[in-house]
Amino acid sequence: MSYSSQLDSLGIDQYLTRYGQREMLRFLTCGSVDDGKSTLIGRLLYDSQQVHDDVLAATKKASARFGTTGTELDLALLTDGLQAEREQGITIDVAYRYFATDKRKFIIADTPGHVQYTRNMATGASTCDLAIILIDARLGVLEQTRRHSFLCALLGIQHFVVAVNKMDLVDWSEARFQEIRDTYSEFVARLQVRDIHFLPMSALKGENVVHRGSSMPWYQGPPLLEHLETVHVSSDRNLVDLRLPVQLVLRPNLDFRGYAGTLASGMLKVGDPIAVVPSGKTSRVKALTTFEGQIQEAFAPMSVVVSLQDEIDISRGDLLVAPSNVPELSNSLEAMLVWFGEEPLQTGRSYLVKHMAAQSECTVTDVRYRIDVGTLHRQPATSLAMNEIGRIHLECARPLAADAYTKNRTTGSFVLIDRMSNATVAAGMVVERKLAADALKRRRDSQDAGSNVRLQQRRRVTPEARKARLGQEPFVLWITGLPRSGKSSLAYGLEQWLFEHQYLAQVLDGEILRRGLSRDLGFSGADRWENQRRAAEVARLNLESGLSTIVALVAPLRSEREQAKAIVGAERFLEVFCDAPLEACEARDTDGLYRRARAGEIANVTGVDAPYEPPNHPDLTLDTVASSAETNLDRVLALLRQRGLIR
Repeated sequence: MSYSSQLDSLGIDQYLTRYGQREMLRFLTCGSVDDGKSTLIGRLLYDSQQVHDDVLAATKKASARFGTTGTELDLALLTDGLQAEREQGITIDVAYRYFATDKRKFIIADTPGHVQYTRNMATGASTCDLAIILIDARLGVLEQTRRHSFLCALLGIQHFVVAVNKMDLVDWSEARFQEIRDTYSEFVARLQVRDIHFLPMSALKGENVVHRGSSMPWYQGPPLLEHLETVHVSSDRNLVDLRLPVQLVLRPNLDFRGYAGTLASGMLKVGDPIAVVPSGKTSRVKALTTFEGQIQEAFAPMSVVVSLQDEIDISRGDLLVAPSNVPELSNSLEAMLVWFGEEPLQTGRSYLVKHMAAQSECTVTDVRYRIDVGTLHRQPATSLAMNEIGRIHLECARPLAADAYTKNRTTGSFVLIDRMSNATVAAGMVVERKLAADALKRRRDSQDAGSNVRLQQRRRVTPEARKARLGQEPFVLWITGLPRSGKSSLAYGLEQWLFEHQYLAQVLDGEILRRGLSRDLGFSGADRWENQRRAAEVARLNLESGLSTIVALVAPLRSEREQAKAIVGAERFLEVFCDAPLEACEARDTDGLYRRARAGEIANVTGVDAPYEPPNHPDLTLDTVASSAETNLDRVLALLRQRGLIR
């Protein structure tokens, strides 16, 4: 029944009520080039009377200019709306179409078939419940058919409709259909897809799309639309693990504070206890509000505003969970990665990871293997090129609360963003991780240690008194630059000068930290971040004791140096940049650091396979190639005198 017929018979109010009560199914069409994806969607919309008159008139006009079906209506043009798509007769971008029947509402994603647009296909599949895999009956199962099937399975789609299209071009042959079915079944058996339905059809002729055709009496199954209306997807949703990412904090007046988001999984009732990740604070649900008003219960995938009984600090990017069922917080992730970027993935390079509403710096430290989509075999790899899929290890600067993707598609997914171009270069799916019920409690205990531990008595010797006793203005001088750029030489030269002139200062460099305070840390992105945090904390303690600290660390990321400044305090923090080109640093390398990095013997060496971000506004920039060590030391001393830190 068409929209107009339903409106005439029901009236607008009753129609909208019934429409809102229908279950939603999201599905996509995918497969190789020219398998008939756009034509299938056009036929589905046209035969079910879901095309408005103005759209139909525009499509008829476009068919006369761009059509490939002679004088007949080219149904593919209902979805291929871009000028380039119509001129070339291909799908480039993901096209979404919406329609409804008496039984269900549908959102269709028409995805491109070309290899170079695989990233577009992955985008369309990421939110779908069902995939229609089209196969040209003449050509059979192709590499792109396998690639799209693997991607759909990887993205958590558990319902496949394998539509063998263009059966009219093989004389409606049952034998050909069975041959393709056997070939595809052998391949898909390794993907662990729960529900697979095979369907012969002709999208151009309309056979087995909306109506059952008479050309294939040997097929006794339902047509496509009937299958879409009846396929059971409700059980796919995770209603056990409560996960509500906070997308917005609502504060319209002094009497209301709510936390808005879409339930990724689980159920939530008024009065339920909740915990906040990562802070670990707990409270209870005071009220649940939707667009229609207050409700007593919400479940995935509803959008809801949660009000709590207690005033606790919650911001965008936090996660509301059940206190007894929390995701593990970790800086390390194991994930399957679909690489979108035109430039290959570089291990050791810094990217941004976007996980739900949270964002953090990260580094891909290792590519475990690459997947051959044709055979599903694992291949050794050190990088991933555009459209390749592999398993990687990711180190993040801040801990993320992630579930396995198979358990939760929202909290188990992320994207990688290039820090320079701001382009999305990859989509990732977290692989199975060990979840601990007390992980959040351990995190809360460690983070709240400062507030839980109390001194037995107040300190009687103040930092001001210590400073007066030592007769100096303490400071933290943070020297950054590439390895072998002259940081440590400058630091020890400055320490000697200060000592000879009656000032007390301490040098902290990589060797000192790694042999003692940070001997438990490796060289991953997260461990380097922690090493620099410890150095900053030691420098802060030295300040309170009246001692100056000279820190000589590569500290390659600006965000890490900003973190150190925040720990120490901006008023006592000076940043000095040892500016030396990579070639000069390699020429000074006497212990073979760069040589071994170039040979692949060691990884994550800054300047070779890990990035370095020069300071934007350092307090002092030193040319350690053109200027002598004595000249650079004099410039540092001049800076300290200018700031009133030495006489």
